[in-house]
Amino acid sequence: MPGTADTSSPIWERLPNAPIDQDNRAFYEGWPVHELRVQKCADCSKWHMPPRTICPFCWSFNVVPTAVSGRGRVYLFIILSQGIESPGVTYPYPVVTIELEEQPALRFTSTMVDCALSDIKIDMPVELAWIDRSGVPFPAFRPRRGA
Repeated sequence: MPGTADTSSPIWERLPNAPIDQDNRAFYEGWPVHELRVQKCADCSKWHMPPRTICPFCWSFNVVPTAVSGRGRVYLFIILSQGIESPGVTYPYPVVTIELEEQPALRFTSTMVDCALSDIKIDMPVELAWIDRSGVPFPAFRPRRGA
């Protein structure tokens, strides 16, 4: 469900720590409104990550940032036991790669929330969840409700 956000300032001011460039700007513009936007080719209908201005399948420049459902399955996961200090990150820290339901092999990597580390399993159905990281929305995943 889309959130509400102040869109009066440029995205690079609202997400000062994000590595925003021309190719991924629309991706990050989805975060304040709780949309995970992925590039979709308007010519061949294939999705692709990371964001690029050209479709890696048919080489078309007709790519459109489009919100995905956020539903998918755990494709792989790791548990980080140590790392650099970062707001909102405590160790052990789960990192999951989710295969999104929109297309086979369309994957997005983030963290898992609302789930014990021991309960994370390959092929586990998940859904998009938004967490707050230093006042900034951040995409994460949680076990799919009702699954």
